[in-house]
Amino acid sequence: MIETIVVLLLSVVFFINGRIRSDIVALCALVALLLMGILTPEEALSGFSNSVVIMMIGLFVVGGAIFQTGLAKMISSKLMKLAGHSETKLFLLVMLVTSMMGAFVSNTGTVAIMIPIVVSMAMSVKMNPSRLLMPLAFASSMSGMMTLIGTPPNLVINEELVKNGFDGLGFFTFLPVGLICIAVGTLILLPLSKRFLSAQGSLSGASASSGKSLKQLVKEYGIANSLHRVRIKAGSSVVGKMIGELDIRKNYSLNIIEVRHVERSQRKLLSKNMVQQAADSDTVLRADDILYISGNADIVKVFADKYKLELFADNEGNGKNALDFYDIGVAEIVLMSSSTVVNKTIREVEFRSKYNVSVLGICRKNKYILQGIADETIRTGDVLLVQGAWNNIANLEKEDNEWIVVGRPLEEAAKVTLDYKAPVAALIMFAMIAVMVFDFVPVAPVTAVMLAGLLMVLSGCFRNVEAAYKTINWESIVLIAAMMPMSMALEKTGVSSWISNALVSSLGSYSPLLLMAGIYFTTSFMTMFISNTATAVLMAPIAMSSAMQVGVSPVPFLFAVTLGASLCFASPFSTPPNALVMPAGQYRFSDYVKVGLPLQVILGIVMILLLPLIFPF
Repeated sequence: MIETIVVLLLSVVFFINGRIRSDIVALCALVALLLMGILTPEEALSGFSNSVVIMMIGLFVVGGAIFQTGLAKMISSKLMKLAGHSETKLFLLVMLVTSMMGAFVSNTGTVAIMIPIVVSMAMSVKMNPSRLLMPLAFASSMSGMMTLIGTPPNLVINEELVKNGFDGLGFFTFLPVGLICIAVGTLILLPLSKRFLSAQGSLSGASASSGKSLKQLVKEYGIANSLHRVRIKAGSSVVGKMIGELDIRKNYSLNIIEVRHVERSQRKLLSKNMVQQAADSDTVLRADDILYISGNADIVKVFADKYKLELFADNEGNGKNALDFYDIGVAEIVLMSSSTVVNKTIREVEFRSKYNVSVLGICRKNKYILQGIADETIRTGDVLLVQGAWNNIANLEKEDNEWIVVGRPLEEAAKVTLDYKAPVAALIMFAMIAVMVFDFVPVAPVTAVMLAGLLMVLSGCFRNVEAAYKTINWESIVLIAAMMPMSMALEKTGVSSWISNALVSSLGSYSPLLLMAGIYFTTSFMTMFISNTATAVLMAPIAMSSAMQVGVSPVPFLFAVTLGASLCFASPFSTPPNALVMPAGQYRFSDYVKVGLPLQVILGIVMILLLPLIFPF
């Protein structure tokens, strides 16, 4: 028993100190329990096969797909219309939406789905996401008190009642309790988050970058003004020909920027995939290909008429004449004074054949050159706008004696959303939620999440499997998985029973209200160190027997257990939602103490006073 307590206390000290990563601390504690013989290897590794941990991995993938397809940005833009640019309205909106979703979906699932949406919303108004992410986690836990399926401890106390011959709890029996928690919690979190979380971390992504976005580059150079789209008809004479055979630049002074078509990939399921290709001279043209051509509008019409191509107007076809960035992108390169390409024409440098990129425009002394680029002589200080596959643009950085690539191409590529996949991601997400909400669907929640994550990958919501793996925050996964066996160690060595029985027995001779308060805060204290579900399993029988001994209804006592287990905010590892937002919000252990502990104490006092009114003794 002593050894387990020492390991637990040392872990808490290191968690609070924060100098060592939390997942490393958790692993050290796990190894210590193994070396002392308190846990067997099977028991120590049981957390890594726990359904909650597997579900968290799947939800990271689902959340990543929601962000990668731009679905998070689409949803956030809709919500932003309600909140405007008010931080207070945005905060209240996040609390409301999270509460509504968390009543029917697991709090872990709610947080994983909402994180990319909330980050996108915060960045839209240049607000620090850290102010919203911790309240997001807390709101998901509070909303879990609204329904029977909202959180596992609710199911634990319902099972305890049925096991002892009492009527089970209804689906919405929890609703009054949950509504009170959300109302009180929102009022408390509004000033606390503004006081302690607004300066935490830093904005990430486009809002934190001083560089130009891809859309800004295209707009600045005026590319869209001379951009035209034509579709190759089935009977066109260009079908089957290579772009080089047309010699369009020489004959028409036009430049084919890219070729785009939609196809059903053999490797991707459920939907068609957008394929972008740079216009290489050996690219073979096919029927229904769409060519993006830069040049004079009248000449483009002549070219289209000659080869029987369909010319789209600006507002026709599959969107306006604007560049999208999926497989290929754009970037600026600044020529060095010592560059060997200075005083050569663009044609002579052969950017396409040597570097697999095309030059779309030249910025020279704040003037932009878009026509006749091939024969334009390069001068010192010129800035070239180049287009090509992202990896080819990144390779330009190797020629650092010739030019400097502005920005980081691969990082920009990671920000690009596959927005044409947003409907697929939305369908998968809502199907996952439906399976988790409706009991008549014979699929376990963890199975639904695993299937959803797999479908996100197979349907092409990620560029590749590696991109899906990168969305998983392994620090959070290892932290939760390594801490779960701690509850087993506390139970095996008798620590949990000793603490619980000592506190409850000392209050048994006093009023039922005081006894219920003791059960609540004992549960709340234990949940700071072990999982809320494990705490509920340990405390529910004690609460039941205590109520029976003093001859009162066990319902308020059991509600004290589920509230104490679910409303634990002072620790990042007490609940999965708390751990999920920790890396995203760049929080320290002390941040949870500053914001979560006051919330936890105040909510505890409020609920202890109100529980006997809702569920009389």
